[in-house]
Amino acid sequence: MTPISRPSPNFEPRRAEVIDMLVLHYTGMRSGAEALDRLCDPNAKVSAHYLIEEDGRVFALVAESQRAWHAGASFWRGETDINSRSIGIELVNPGHEFGYRAFPAAQISALIGLASDIIGRHPIPARNVVGHSDIAPTRKEDPGELFPWQALAEEHGIGLWPCGEPTPLPPEHVLLAGLAQVGYDILDPKAALMAFQRHFRPWKLDGHVDEESVGRLRSLTRILRS
Repeated sequence: MTPISRPSPNFEPRRAEVIDMLVLHYTGMRSGAEALDRLCDPNAKVSAHYLIEEDGRVFALVAESQRAWHAGASFWRGETDINSRSIGIELVNPGHEFGYRAFPAAQISALIGLASDIIGRHPIPARNVVGHSDIAPTRKEDPGELFPWQALAEEHGIGLWPCGEPTPLPPEHVLLAGLAQVGYDILDPKAALMAFQRHFRPWKLDGHVDEESVGRLRSLTRILRS
């Protein structure tokens, strides 16, 4: 589907030479129209490169060559200016504040097409396909525990999905080293672990260390070393 042009004035030149991240968000607003208006409002000072409606319509807001304002204060793999090296996609969903719900099939199908095209044109490794909550674990929850990360990774090669067996709990410093290796900011260990769970073990979100989370983290770090 050809994106519908809806230019946003909220952008600036990139400060990085390479685009190597894809960041997925939900809009967290009552409607797609409301979200589009905000992303295109110069007073709001927020934007994204694309927005995908629940019916699958894709809106192009900011040229990929430009720095959109979607990540905010964020961190991934030692980098803090995520906006300069990423492309941001907003998925229309009311979010946890207004009635969080599953993402419709038409919306996810459009995302798969768009994300695959983006990844094909930019050097974005699977480990750098992340959610807003991954790069801002103390502030954000999106796209949330209902987002189909597993299907995107296993069926379409978008992102990663670990399948480790439950593993005995390691010392805290080993756990934190694993989260840091994946890319998380570990200054708030509980927030980092919950962000990991929201992405890679979404059926139990509590921010507490358990054998299943450890097994999945260990599996993911093995994938990253291979």
